[in-house]
Amino acid sequence: MDEVNQENEVQKDFNASKIQERMEKRHQARIEDTERRKEAKQSQAVSEEKSEYFSSTFSSQKAGIEELLSGCAGADRAAVTQKLEEATNQTLQLQKFLNDSVMFLTQYELKQAQGALQKLQTTITEIREEALPKKKFTFRARSKAADKGLAEPDDAPPPNTEKDADTGITKVGGAPSSDQCGFSNKNNGVLMKTAEEIQSRDVLLTHLTNCKVRLFGSPSTLHLKHISSCEILCGPVSTSVFVDHCSNSTLAFACQQLRTHNTTDTQVYLHVTSRAIIEDCRGLGFAPFSWSYPTMDQDFTVSGLDRNRNNWNQVDDFNWLAAGTHSPNWTVIPEEDRRTSWDL
Repeated sequence: MDEVNQENEVQKDFNASKIQERMEKRHQARIEDTERRKEAKQSQAVSEEKSEYFSSTFSSQKAGIEELLSGCAGADRAAVTQKLEEATNQTLQLQKFLNDSVMFLTQYELKQAQGALQKLQTTITEIREEALPKKKFTFRARSKAADKGLAEPDDAPPPNTEKDADTGITKVGGAPSSDQCGFSNKNNGVLMKTAEEIQSRDVLLTHLTNCKVRLFGSPSTLHLKHISSCEILCGPVSTSVFVDHCSNSTLAFACQQLRTHNTTDTQVYLHVTSRAIIEDCRGLGFAPFSWSYPTMDQDFTVSGLDRNRNNWNQVDDFNWLAAGTHSPNWTVIPEEDRRTSWDL
């Protein structure tokens, strides 16, 4: 009988222990649930605070850029050039701010901000094209009216002109206009331009395959389009470099701005004073500009580029908006893999 009573007492203690354990678990679960709700509420508040900060900061910086652009109206060429450069740099910084903020923005907020940036970039382009047009020099055939001593209308178009649909080069009598030069439709060649040939001109390279190109001097702009398996080295470019449809190539240049589109498996040795922009690209590698030649210091002076300001590894990928995560479309070339010799 005593043994039965003892077993009953043990069973009661065991049941009481289980009940106590369940009660403690429930209490702990309630505490954890309360903490989760509190953290969620705090997180929502922080997110809303960040969103408000982004909205006010983005609007303020956007207004500053718009004020810069409005100041271009009626300004002289030098002032417009300075304002456009500053507006371009601020727009790039605003793009980076958007990239860093995307994690806590709604799809609507993101779309609105991207649209505003696109509008700013379009306005900058339109002002540049209107206020800083490229001067075109062309030979005009002597007309019968001129032979007779009659005045020709001021808006009479140059005779025998055409615009290459692929490169955008305006040609007169089948030859490029005088402020443009370059190479096109070349295979397996060594191509070179001297400083005298390209100084302050627009250089266009199109449809080149398996070529080695050396451009000495300081061009105004550099355009690369439909480039495959090439090695292209260029002296300091005073404004922008545009790359489109380039593959399996090695490029080296210094410039104020780089825009790269539709490019794959290409290494870029870069000196850039703003920030490089890539879009619809993959397999790009970046390293500091390392090509040199005897008159490069002089060409840097002509270009106006700051040799002490190089953002070669500051690349904005317009296809990658994940803040805090590096774009998979470009990498920094390891030091041990970088080119050090550029001999032909």
